Amino acid sequence: MSDPPSWYDNHVEEAASRFEALSADDVHAWMIDLLPVTHGALVLDVGAGTGRDAAWLAGRGLEVVAVEPSAALLDFARWAHPSPNIRWLSDSLPNLARVLRLGLSFDLILLSGVWVLIAPADRQRAFRKLITLLKPGGRIVLGLRMGPPSTEQGMYPVSATEIEALARSHGALVERVAHHDDIEGRVGIGWTGIAIRLPDDGTGALPLLRHVILNDDKSSTYKLALLRVLCRIADGSAGYGRDTEDGFAAVPLGLVGLYWIRLFKPLLKADLPQSPINRGYDRLGFVKAPFRALDDLSPLDLRIGASFAGERALHLHAALRDACNTIATMPATYMTYADGAPVLPVRRAGRLAQSSTIRLDAEYLGGFGDLKVPLHLWRALQRFDAWIEPALTAEWSMLMRRYAARQGRALEGDTIAAAMTWADPKRDVGLARGEALRLMEMAPLHCVWSGRRLTAETLDIDHCFPWAAWPCDDLWNLMPAHRAVNQNQKRDKLPSARLLLESEDRIQAWWQKGYLRADGVIAGSRFMIEAEATLPMIGGTASGLADVFEAVGMQQVRLRADQGVGVWDAAASSLLI
Repeated sequence: MSDPPSWYDNHVEEAASRFEALSADDVHAWMIDLLPVTHGALVLDVGAGTGRDAAWLAGRGLEVVAVEPSAALLDFARWAHPSPNIRWLSDSLPNLARVLRLGLSFDLILLSGVWVLIAPADRQRAFRKLITLLKPGGRIVLGLRMGPPSTEQGMYPVSATEIEALARSHGALVERVAHHDDIEGRVGIGWTGIAIRLPDDGTGALPLLRHVILNDDKSSTYKLALLRVLCRIADGSAGYGRDTEDGFAAVPLGLVGLYWIRLFKPLLKADLPQSPINRGYDRLGFVKAPFRALDDLSPLDLRIGASFAGERALHLHAALRDACNTIATMPATYMTYADGAPVLPVRRAGRLAQSSTIRLDAEYLGGFGDLKVPLHLWRALQRFDAWIEPALTAEWSMLMRRYAARQGRALEGDTIAAAMTWADPKRDVGLARGEALRLMEMAPLHCVWSGRRLTAETLDIDHCFPWAAWPCDDLWNLMPAHRAVNQNQKRDKLPSARLLLESEDRIQAWWQKGYLRADGVIAGSRFMIEAEATLPMIGGTASGLADVFEAVGMQQVRLRADQGVGVWDAAASSLLI
């Protein structure tokens, strides 16, 4: 939106008086039957204004992410329409940078009177971003203000023809066009409603993945390895993916190299061939002395936030450099479109100096450069990982069997399965439990969900987002809870949006006292590094606990929507006080 927030910031009362006086049922009568019917379906309200439409949608049982660039309007909307089913976000078209960082896909995207505020030069990019955020079968619904544009409010001319052309160019269908008079009766002003539907993923991401996985020529497993690495990053470290202006998600090349090493270590130790001529560690470009020097490290040792010193740091740095070189010159070079352009272009950084101490964080891993993933492909990896990764591992296993057969040997299925299993973090709540017990010696500590006072006998460390659905031992995800609440009620469910909001003060107090106290330097540093890597909304930009909590709320939406994790709402629990 070009620069309308300044006008709206100075005319909040006028805007509120006009918008809130209109019934959303009347404004959107033309498309009510197109709204999602599934309870809890995800809606993105772009240009939410005073929050009237967001509240209307939430009242129909939908989960809403409401985006508004005007700080004054956003404050009014939060005050006027409080709801646990609305997540308020400061963001704007044509970039929607913060929304894209969430990793969410929406059943419906609403733009009511918003398109008129987007400069014509920005509209192609804006529409591409909207399509990227839409689920297969989802809809974009636009209310176009027709008539003379108000230059005072930063408006530009609009037309239904323009929207229809944009829809066609992105493989979407114009499902409905409806013209109606201005509800306020303004002379010369009318409205055109346009509903656009995405019949499938509409981006070509899934066909591209199927081609690389199932059909593309493979003289080694490198292409499959790179895709699987990106799957793992999109699932567990999406916060490090950075949206770019040219339609890519830039992933730190060092992070890709780190996951590459983690992926290959168990495969090579099991002597599984990665090409027709390779056995174990031999004949692989990234397997040099530094890689071999890491032999005693497990994949779990090579985790984000880990620190290394001395010879170990020098070896790891060199091994990452070798892995990045192999990735850039092999799979990233030879995975191409029909015209020969690379699907995953690499931006190499200058020579990164070795150091006797390194920490695996965003700054260090980004020092190797970036691997650029087309945004539609990055979104597909986040949304369809449950389908993509099994397809990758099945094809990879078949390739290794084929390579082994050429070498005159057979591979045991159990050996392959064990080596192909991704090393998830082991469940470890020791640090969090120790901090909770320490705090209880000095002052009362309470269950974050129920508010009940805890004792050493009733203390449980709960995974806010359950381990069974999303294995994550990041400190921000570990919270003190009453054993009866954790084991008998919450169990393997997500806290509801309402419960998260009601527990916000207790959660942030726990984070502050348990991890970020003055003498908790190591835990505090780890806390922020893990949050920035794991929570997509933050992406290395967290400035405080409020940002982390807001990102936790967004991640709750993503896990519920994308993985179907059950939700627990403790409103009726007799354990709550």
